[in-house]
Amino acid sequence: MHAPAVKSDRLPRLEVLIEIPRGSFVKRDGGGRVDFISPFPCPFNYGSVPRYIGGEGDYLDAIVLGPRLAQGACVTVTAYGAVGLSERHQYDDKVVCAHRAVTEQQKRHILRFFHFYAFCKGWLNVLRCQSGRTQCEGWDTAQAAVARAVPVPVQTI
Repeated sequence: MHAPAVKSDRLPRLEVLIEIPRGSFVKRDGGGRVDFISPFPCPFNYGSVPRYIGGEGDYLDAIVLGPRLAQGACVTVTAYGAVGLSERHQYDDKVVCAHRAVTEQQKRHILRFFHFYAFCKGWLNVLRCQSGRTQCEGWDTAQAAVARAVPVPVQTI
């Protein structure tokens, strides 16, 4: 897959590897170890874009709207926006992907989820004695999020 044009109005098409299926309670870290078990199921498919490195130094995070996808599934979808999350002095984008345009209602739902997620993750970090605030920074364009990410050379994927 070629790198999307990010300096135009064209929405990026990204290949997303699903790590946490919609409805899962288990959040894993980059190494596949259980990071925490949520009291609430994840409302989206959560994964990463292996073609880009995000703000925390691992693959760019992505959510995929729609029906539950299997862990390990790889889907090519359009990125319609991004949610910024600051945690422990680092900024990280969560690219919002889907097979059709994201509605305003979906956007509000996504932002509510990440505001709540940041609140809960902030308390978890306090319990783990990890300093720094955790905050949802709001909605941004998919093009801006991809432009902030670092492309991974094709031969290393």
